[in-house]
Amino acid sequence: MVKAKKSLGQHFLIDQDVVHQIIDGICELKIENIVEVGPGEGVLTDLLLPVYPNMMMVELDRESIAHLRANHPSLGEKLVEADVLKWSLPEGNWTIVGNFPYNISSQIIFKMIENREQVNALVGMFQKEVAERIVAPSGSKTYGILSVLTQAFYNAEYLFTVSENAFRPPPKVKSGVIRLVKKENIELNCDVPFFFSLVKQAFNQRRKMMRNSIKAYLTDENIIHVEKYLTMRPEQLDFEDFVMLARHLKP
Repeated sequence: MVKAKKSLGQHFLIDQDVVHQIIDGICELKIENIVEVGPGEGVLTDLLLPVYPNMMMVELDRESIAHLRANHPSLGEKLVEADVLKWSLPEGNWTIVGNFPYNISSQIIFKMIENREQVNALVGMFQKEVAERIVAPSGSKTYGILSVLTQAFYNAEYLFTVSENAFRPPPKVKSGVIRLVKKENIELNCDVPFFFSLVKQAFNQRRKMMRNSIKAYLTDENIIHVEKYLTMRPEQLDFEDFVMLARHLKP
């Protein structure tokens, strides 16, 4: 048994019903290469390895690594000791899976988006509030930066909620498992860095109308193309609306 470390945000999944639900959510996808983030005690690893023998695991906790190697002596280089946020994906297309540490879960999503050419899908557990934010539709209170940037490139699906009692030690919040599958056409046909910047800028002033957050980019020439958005608030715009804004407002 591995000791859960608060500094690493570790809460080990112990409910086998939940484990099998997550495995089902992964195996429904037609995938070959898997990276498991933070395998911990290996409750997912134990069931995934027979199906995906070439899967990789990225783990920062040395005690967890020793535990995994003791249970799976043949892992070799497939088990990497690294901070996943600083680790580079090997060549190829990958599906990211895991019971993600809450303290870096949003950063894992941003890393996935940054590496979207290589990441075909993600199935993972997040704090319920974060999971709901990622899949939230436009117009909802939880809709925000994570929602727009994720949904620009991935189809997002909330699979199920997980009780605090499914973990050791129990977290103070419920968890949610989501599945993200890359869209067939992820070319936005706009300046992508500007699109990212525009989304973040808008939601940093989410209570204000869009005319305030984009006023620095408005000109006599482009205002006619974006006029309908000026009295809207950012949560009313879906990712396609932000793409349209990026096309017309890029200086």
